[in-house]
Amino acid sequence: MRRWVSLTGLARVCFFTAFVTSTGCSWIYGEDGLFPDNTARYQEAPELAVITVPPSAGTGDAAIDPTYPIPEVSENFRLESEFGVPRPTPLTSASQYETVRIQRLGDESWALVAVAPGQLWPQVRAFLTASGIGVAASDAQAGLIDTQFVELKERPLSTRFRFRVDSGVQRNTAELHVLQQNQAVDNSSWPESSDDLELEQEMLRNVSQFIANSAESAPISMMADRAMSAAGRISLEDTESYTRLRLVLPFNRAWASVNKALPEAGFAIDDKNRSEGVFYVTFVGQQEDDDGGWFDWMWGGEDEHPLANKQYMVKLASLSEDEMLISLFGTEGGQIPRRDQQALLTLIKGSIN
Repeated sequence: MRRWVSLTGLARVCFFTAFVTSTGCSWIYGEDGLFPDNTARYQEAPELAVITVPPSAGTGDAAIDPTYPIPEVSENFRLESEFGVPRPTPLTSASQYETVRIQRLGDESWALVAVAPGQLWPQVRAFLTASGIGVAASDAQAGLIDTQFVELKERPLSTRFRFRVDSGVQRNTAELHVLQQNQAVDNSSWPESSDDLELEQEMLRNVSQFIANSAESAPISMMADRAMSAAGRISLEDTESYTRLRLVLPFNRAWASVNKALPEAGFAIDDKNRSEGVFYVTFVGQQEDDDGGWFDWMWGGEDEHPLANKQYMVKLASLSEDEMLISLFGTEGGQIPRRDQQALLTLIKGSIN
């Protein structure tokens, strides 16, 4: 009986719905429906007299002044130099196609990771959790994670590690540095360099492999992301008279980075003077196996680059202990066209890491 009542009620609801659907529009909106055709009514509408504004309302200029008036220019002027549209920086550098890459300079080693610092931070924490290594302290503002002392196989002394996450040279890249310390009587502070470089590098390789395997599913730490900039440590400064690169690295590492970047950017190093911070180079342009790209768009796809086989001087100047300026000059140290500076330094910028 209940089932029959329910079905009957449902039938009544369906009948009422159909009735409203078929008759409701004419009952509410009239026979013409919701959107009537008013073409005939518009054509038959009478013409009204022109509206006149009484004198008391005012018709002066003040009544029709624009809300945001455009100020008048007192005099014409021209730029002292010809203006050129700045060339965009390449979105990625060649090194950023590799997720993780270990780099070395002397006894120093670090991992260059193609993710923002805020994404690298939780990956390091995940590695320690998966490895069963306890965390003694962490500071997202400084990008530091200190582990507890752990006993490692075939190691006579317990050891601990400090992981430091820093922003990379290029935008949206990060660096991971590892510091190792053996357990001793006084472990109140960390040493400047690891007690065991071999153990430090082994740990760096292990965590780098873990990061490479889990890069696609890595979360982001909002606290670390706010604390560590993803803008990178290199920028292009462009004025009406010169273009130069500002690189936040100490001289030793900046020199090594530029030395590696120049061939990748299409320069042949003819000579160099480290004490003066100068590279003597020849721009060779794109290689034959390249299928177009940056310079094809910039220079109209010519068969040979207009700057190919020209010689230049790349100079590094210390702005401070940890900041360098990179400039491009002619072979005798003279100025070259700003457009050429901008184009070539942009290529160098994309290859430094």
